Amino acid sequence: MVNKWAVAGENSRFKQPEAKPAGFWAGFWHGNIAAITFVVSLFNKGVSIYETHNNGGWYNFGFLLGVSAMSGGGVKVNVDKSDKDEETMPTSSETETED
Repeated sequence: MVNKWAVAGENSRFKQPEAKPAGFWAGFWHGNIAAITFVVSLFNKGVSIYETHNNGGWYNFGFLLGVSAMSGGGVKVNVDKSDKDEETMPTSSETETED
């Protein structure tokens, strides 16, 4: 069976004889498609989320980057352009008390 989407599992190209282990870019790809491959792996035993025949640290790094990129990157910026912050903040002269 041809593995068109390059998913991890029994039919992975990295499990073929004399194949090199999965590296950074394979890990990045597998991280990006992890949510989809999880659902598919529930119904198809030949599909896995994580490639076991990998080169270690670089595959893991790519996998984590792929998962975080797919989930939004983990960065959230909240910009509030209202002027009410300036109105409610007391100035230093207002906070000082006279003795």
